[in-house]
Amino acid sequence: MRVKVTERGLVIPKDMLGGAEEVEIRKEDHRLVIALLGEPDPIFELGKKPVELGVPDGSEHHDHYLYDCGP
Repeated sequence: MRVKVTERGLVIPKDMLGGAEEVEIRKEDHRLVIALLGEPDPIFELGKKPVELGVPDGSEHHDHYLYDCGP
């Protein structure tokens, strides 16, 4: 398949991605390699389900609340 490179890059048809939610793109010599990844990286799930604890500065002084070591 040949595709035109535009100012925004390339468009890869979704049906070629096999249902993958995430891919890795790397450059090897004069090739672009697109690797379909299995399970999504759990780091992308952080912050999606925040917990309400009733402390207004929890993100700034989290060590104080987690380890009781002062702000």
